[in-house]
Amino acid sequence: MLDTLRKRFGLLGRNISYSFSKGYFTEKFEKEKLEGCSYENFDIQEITAFPEIIKKNPDIQGMNVTIPYKEVVIPFLDELSEKAAIIGAVNTIKVTHEGKLMGYNTDYYGFMESLKPLLQTHHKRALILGTGGASKGVAFALDELGISYTFVSRESKENRITYDQINGTSFDDYQIIINSSPVGTSPNTDAFPQIPYEYFTPKHIAYDLIYNPAETQFLKKAKAKGAQTKNGLDMLIFQAEKAWEIWN
Repeated sequence: MLDTLRKRFGLLGRNISYSFSKGYFTEKFEKEKLEGCSYENFDIQEITAFPEIIKKNPDIQGMNVTIPYKEVVIPFLDELSEKAAIIGAVNTIKVTHEGKLMGYNTDYYGFMESLKPLLQTHHKRALILGTGGASKGVAFALDELGISYTFVSRESKENRITYDQINGTSFDDYQIIINSSPVGTSPNTDAFPQIPYEYFTPKHIAYDLIYNPAETQFLKKAKAKGAQTKNGLDMLIFQAEKAWEIWN
C-alpha cells in the first residue's frame, strides 16, 4: 500500500469526457487500495493551456496524453525517452521530483503486446490507416515485430498511399489492416474508413485502435468476411499499466 501522500494523475486531451483512462485508474486505485491516489481529466481546447495546468497543480506526478496532443505537447516537455524521441509522439508524461516534464510513449508497447497473440507466419505486412500521433506508435511497434507497413492517408506522400489506391491487390499484399484514425469513434459510430471491405478474408487481421464502441463498423465489415478482429481495449490496458510503472 502506498502512503497517504496525495498522488495526482490525469489525462490531457480535448473533449475527453468519454475517456477510458479516468475510469480505469480510478477503479485500479480502489481495487488495489492505493490511498491518496486520484485521476482526473484535463480537458483543454488548445495545447497552449498545458503549462498553466502544470503551474496550478504542483502535486501532479504523471499524465496520459490523448488526441490531439500527442505530438504538439513535445515542445512543452523538458526531455523525451529514447523511444518517444524516435516515435515522435508522447502519450505519457512523468513529472520528476525536480519538476521536470519527461515524455514517454507507451502506445507502441500496448499495441505490440495486444497484437502479438494474433500473429501467424503469413502476417508479414500491414496497412496503417491514418497518420496522426497514434499511427507513429503503431509503426514503431511493427518495426519491433519485423512487420513492414505502409501508411494510408487522404494525401499521397512518400511511404503513403491514398484510400482510393487500395484494391484487391493491396489485400493480397497486406495481411494486417490497422485503423489508427478516429473514424468510427463514439458518437460517430456509423462512420468507417473508406476501403474496399469485400477483399477481407480469414487470413487478414483487422485491428481498430478505437475501443468505444467495442465493435466499430470497420471491425463489423471485416468480420463479415471472416477476418480476425481486435479493438483497442487491450492496447489501452497494456499502455496504462506501462504508464503506471513509469510514474512509480
